[in-house]
Amino acid sequence: PALVPWMMSKNRRFKENREKVARLNQDRMQAAAALTLPILEKLDLTVISEYEHEDGFMGEPGVSYLLRTDQGSLLYDIGFGAQGKTFSNNTARLGLTMEDVDGLAISHLHADHMGGLKAQRKGQVSLPPEFGAAGGKPCTLPGEAQAEGFDVRIAEGPEILEGGIASTGPLARSMYFFGLTEEQALVAHLKGKGLFVLTGCGHPTIETVIRMVRRLSDEPIYAIGGGLHFPVTEGRGNYGGFQIQMILGTGKPWWERVTDEDLTDTIEAIRAEKPKRVLLSAHDTCDHALRRISQEVDAEVEILKAGATYVL
Repeated sequence: PALVPWMMSKNRRFKENREKVARLNQDRMQAAAALTLPILEKLDLTVISEYEHEDGFMGEPGVSYLLRTDQGSLLYDIGFGAQGKTFSNNTARLGLTMEDVDGLAISHLHADHMGGLKAQRKGQVSLPPEFGAAGGKPCTLPGEAQAEGFDVRIAEGPEILEGGIASTGPLARSMYFFGLTEEQALVAHLKGKGLFVLTGCGHPTIETVIRMVRRLSDEPIYAIGGGLHFPVTEGRGNYGGFQIQMILGTGKPWWERVTDEDLTDTIEAIRAEKPKRVLLSAHDTCDHALRRISQEVDAEVEILKAGATYVL
């Protein structure tokens, strides 16, 4: 009985946030204007943290990607950062330090993207100290948080970040336990190819991200990468048999699950853009969903692995 008022409050707030999210995202898209995206001669994506990994590297249900272009570099997310060993182990093996980073962008303020559970609770992006001091480099966040040593900037809308890579600006999703969640995706213009769209978890849905990208540029989408958040048959990083990802962060009430029908809608949205490449994150998407996307999207589909570099 003691849980009933709490659940009723959660239900009410979840519904209110759903309505708010619809208005927020619609207003943001209407306000968004075309961006003059720098035309990049080259773009390499090096995976620091991921669920799947190359031999000799560690994996975790979080992500961190270093994007290097002819115009600079941008670190996108830091996985569980200082909380675990994956980020430190993998950056050491890759020979990477803060010297290789021109700027940091955090997709959204969840533990698996900003440096761990303590980091999320404190609202403090947490990198391992051995990675090096930030030295006042820019850190673009989708909401209010701190990042020691960085020049913290809160994304208000689409903008060009370091390396000539753009942020879509925050896009919202209502989550039952996490509340209203803001996430920014990245977009880059590759010379002679088109756009590369990269998500963290894809909480706002790839459909919403693509709608915003279409407000920013009418170039064809060459590649889509990152998380799509489809724990259809299982989640990652489970504890004691508890399927955390199948309950938390899906944008549905806790008693509903992400389904194959939901996945079909997303596959159709990706197919409609006719990308040449799809680089999937396994950190928040089950093997069943990864197989379906690989089989049903007419593109070169790869599963991102920690320790690997992908030349776009």
